[in-house]
Amino acid sequence: MSDPVSGFYDELAENHHLIFKDWEASIGWQSEVFGGLVETLGQRLRILDCACGIGTQALGLARRGHSMVGTDLSAGAIRRARREAGKRGLSIRFEVADFRELGALDESGFDAVLAADNALPHLPSERELARAAHSMASKLRPGGLLVASIRDYDQVLAEYPSAPPPAFFLDDGHRRIVHQVWDWTSDRDYVVHLYITRETGSGWRSDHYVSTYRAVLREELGRILAGAGFGDIRWLMPAESGFYQPVVVARGRG
Repeated sequence: MSDPVSGFYDELAENHHLIFKDWEASIGWQSEVFGGLVETLGQRLRILDCACGIGTQALGLARRGHSMVGTDLSAGAIRRARREAGKRGLSIRFEVADFRELGALDESGFDAVLAADNALPHLPSERELARAAHSMASKLRPGGLLVASIRDYDQVLAEYPSAPPPAFFLDDGHRRIVHQVWDWTSDRDYVVHLYITRETGSGWRSDHYVSTYRAVLREELGRILAGAGFGDIRWLMPAESGFYQPVVVARGRG
């Protein structure tokens, strides 16, 4: 991925928790969702979160007793994740790595690989998605699971929204507004402008972050995963998984 993507997460790292209503609560419920999916393989698994960000999934899964390794393209996010793990007394290895080039990581044979929160659609083409799929597959033990989530782009491309609904939160009496503006540059590509606006004791502060995405359809990602050797590919919609995005679960070669 290009510098605009890593730069987006570097800049966002210290405020990333503010996109959630309650980040600590989100860490907990996401660990229940993803834990429930991977724990079909057993308890105390070895899991690679290859798009770990500031640790939203890795922290909770480590608390459930899993042995976690977290990687991310953003050095700023990795620094924050290490700090958050230390504050919680959790032993998690966090490293900077591109999920298209996980061969740089000296560990393999993971029971599961995770890439949540719409990370894969940062990639600009099917070719780059295929690189990521093969890279993630290379880190799984035989029969291990890949679990990934993406925005429901099948629905998005039926509407081409320019601004998803904003979210309004209250923090100790101070208001917080999180919203995005999407500038479509083609029928599949868009620039996202993320705004985090907070009420403070001295007025209002607004932070603006910019990145790029490519709308990835479920059929497209499923086909690419199959081409990388994954089987038993299943899509779970929010009503079934409890997560807010469609989740794909796929099994590595046996």
